[in-house]
Amino acid sequence: MEGRYVFAVRFRLEPAARDVSLEPNSFETRLYRDADEPGEEGWRFFRDNLWRGELADDAHFRDLTAEALDVTVLSVEYRSFEVDEEYRTAFREAIADDLEAFRADTVDEVVNKYLGSSLEVQTAPSE
Repeated sequence: MEGRYVFAVRFRLEPAARDVSLEPNSFETRLYRDADEPGEEGWRFFRDNLWRGELADDAHFRDLTAEALDVTVLSVEYRSFEVDEEYRTAFREAIADDLEAFRADTVDEVVNKYLGSSLEVQTAPSE
């Protein structure tokens, strides 16, 4: 069972040595965050950080990303939530078991509310 969140991250490198410079000094890359198993500690990452398929608090998430990568992060954009079929099934079951925590009536409402249309079922997450 596999799931992961995908983000586009734009960051800047700042050389520590004064006689060194970079051109360009900013870059964009993909950041992947493994999803916790449904029902386990941290599995509600999507609820706490996303809204309608976008980051709920850009500045906060940018700070968290900068801390994790130890670079100056210029921007972070949520791209998708990639899951295999087994993860998707367990994810939907965990949501159904706790709809009240999401203030929703159905699993589809929860998925749309937080992920928009960015839930992608894959045979295996791609690198």
